[in-house]
Amino acid sequence: MASVGAFENLLLALLLCLALASSVVGGEASRRFWIESDSFRKDGKPFQIVGGDVHYFRIVPEYWKDRLLRAKALGLNTIQTYVPWNLHEPEPQSWEFKGFADIESYLRLAQELEMLVMLRVGPYICGEWDLGGFPPWLLAIEPALKLRSSDSTYLSLVERWWGVLLPKVAPLLYSNGGPVIMIENEFGSFGDDKNYLHYLVQLARRYLGNNIVLYTTDGGAMGNLRNGSIPQDDVFAAVDFETGSNPWPIFRLQKKYNLPGKSAPLSSEFYTGWLTHWGESIATTDATTTAKALKAILCRNGSAVLYMAHGGTNFGFYNGANTGQDESDYKADLTSYDYATALRRVIHECTGSPIHPLPSDIGKANYGLVKLQKIASLFDIIDPLKGVVSEHPLYMEQIGQMFGFLLYMSEYQGKLPSSILSIPKVHDRAQVFLSCSTGGVRNPKYAGVIERWSSKTLEIPNLRCSSNTSLYILVENMGRLNYGPYIFDRKGILSPVQIDGITLCHWKMYPLTFNSLDNLPKLQLISQMPDFRASKVSIIHGDSEKKLQESSLYSNVPEFYEGHFHIDSESEINDTFISFRGWNKGVAFVNNFNIGRFWPARGPQCALYVPAPILRPGDNIVVCTLSVLMVIRVLVSLNIFSK
Repeated sequence: MASVGAFENLLLALLLCLALASSVVGGEASRRFWIESDSFRKDGKPFQIVGGDVHYFRIVPEYWKDRLLRAKALGLNTIQTYVPWNLHEPEPQSWEFKGFADIESYLRLAQELEMLVMLRVGPYICGEWDLGGFPPWLLAIEPALKLRSSDSTYLSLVERWWGVLLPKVAPLLYSNGGPVIMIENEFGSFGDDKNYLHYLVQLARRYLGNNIVLYTTDGGAMGNLRNGSIPQDDVFAAVDFETGSNPWPIFRLQKKYNLPGKSAPLSSEFYTGWLTHWGESIATTDATTTAKALKAILCRNGSAVLYMAHGGTNFGFYNGANTGQDESDYKADLTSYDYATALRRVIHECTGSPIHPLPSDIGKANYGLVKLQKIASLFDIIDPLKGVVSEHPLYMEQIGQMFGFLLYMSEYQGKLPSSILSIPKVHDRAQVFLSCSTGGVRNPKYAGVIERWSSKTLEIPNLRCSSNTSLYILVENMGRLNYGPYIFDRKGILSPVQIDGITLCHWKMYPLTFNSLDNLPKLQLISQMPDFRASKVSIIHGDSEKKLQESSLYSNVPEFYEGHFHIDSESEINDTFISFRGWNKGVAFVNNFNIGRFWPARGPQCALYVPAPILRPGDNIVVCTLSVLMVIRVLVSLNIFSK
């Protein structure tokens, strides 16, 4: 009996110690997230991740709470987001953590709403985001960096970046109410440099400690997981796959690339939809099929992160691009990054998650037609005495032009009735103009376009100049590649330029920036010109299109147009959209905010989203590029409408 009593006393003492340890207010003992017995554990209990991607940098900060509440109402308990390096370090050692880049506020908001965060810190993120999140100034470093590798110069820059970012993240780890962390992204589809991945783990552990779950994501195939996983570093290998895949064979494969007991079945990118490039049909996914595929995961206690729960918008010039079989098979992403799905019922059925109320709908407004007036043409704002001079064409990043457009100028002798202009490598789209060198640059002749994805030559006319002919090549950066073997994607003219086989030298380049729209000299929004054979243009008037026949009033150079619309009071400010049907290609700003690119002539996107927070009571200003060729000026207008 004495031995039984001693055992009871010992058991009581152990239980008391456990109770005291678990009652520490704010202590780590009461807040812990880990993987055990092939399942996630949170605060000592099994936990099923039902997550979704909601990227803070694709949403105006004023709407972060609305989007997170909608994700919670869907039944999600976890939010996943990338961290794009290029947003936070736009120039070397120039750090941005305000507005769209205020990641700490976003994480605290998720904490307030009682949602976990899976934070994908990169340094490479993909995400259909310009250069996969890398800052484009990396492309200007010589000798050229080898991205996503053990290149010592590249690693030193990663270390500098994470040395700024990760100390901001550390106080927000789960033990303090914050996120789980990811390193790199889909590395197995890119390379197999395990030394590089080991280095990232060591760097992350230096700032974040050993009690945080680090994880990688790779496609659910053997080759991807073999190259991208590092279980020996106790890094959890998650998988991604599309809705048409059978999840459980992939989860069994996933188990082979995790440590014993450390393979909780997780699709960290469960594709609820797909991206769309310019010139394609809008990607769609059947909601019933998606729901059935998600049910196959959740109802068997697997975990999934919807990609995307909310897509958002690629504001400004941050859209990415993809390639097909080779580098020239270039496909730029739309301004919109919306994915669509309806999965609330399945999530509730499989997980028993409470049904949270949806937040009130955000109002939408129709502000009607806005008439536009021409304020400048491209060649009005070019100062011929300024520019960068070089014997050969320089690429954009080389002269500090990270986004937008670069105008190249050289001269040649036009002797033949017509000539062949050849630019073997141009990234991404070049408009060509000609003028006689003695005639100045105010009225050049539009000669055509050379595109990265099609013909690299163009037949240009002989202007029969008494002196040399001036050649102007306006090159647009349409978004850097974000995925695949060609992500080292410099922009501009990357090869010699030839006229009838003769290489042109003595170039002058004019960087066109987009930093301010406050006065005309800084107004450098550039449009793409259409085929000069076009004879009709569609102008939106209310909900109909009015066809206008040829007019003697026409433009054959890129031009900038401005319009105004009035909002009477704060209460009348709502979300809206601008229709660009009948236009060709360009960029639009509202109140100095770059709402993105438009290209309805290529499609499929024909309208741009204007979130209410960028509008204001009183006068609102729209500045955009008009790139239709023939148009009656007084009827040039945009329809600002509610969808």
